[in-house]
Amino acid sequence: MAYSQTELDALKAAYAQGILRITYEGKTVEYGSADDLLRRIRTIEGEIESAGGKPRPVAGFAAFRRN
Repeated sequence: MAYSQTELDALKAAYAQGILRITYEGKTVEYGSADDLLRRIRTIEGEIESAGGKPRPVAGFAAFRRN
C-alpha cells in the first residue's frame, strides 16, 4: 500500500494534539486509541523509508577472540 507524506504529517499533528480523528486527502479515519495512531505512524514511517531506498539500521555486536 502506498502511503503519502501528507497522511504521515496529518497523523503526527493529530497525535501531538491528542486527536484520534484525522482527515487528509478527502479521507477521514478515526483511531481507537493513541497507541493505535502511533502504531500507524511507525508503520508508515517504515514504509516510506523502505520505499526511499534508505537502508534500515541493523543492530548487532562484534565479537573478538584472542589466540
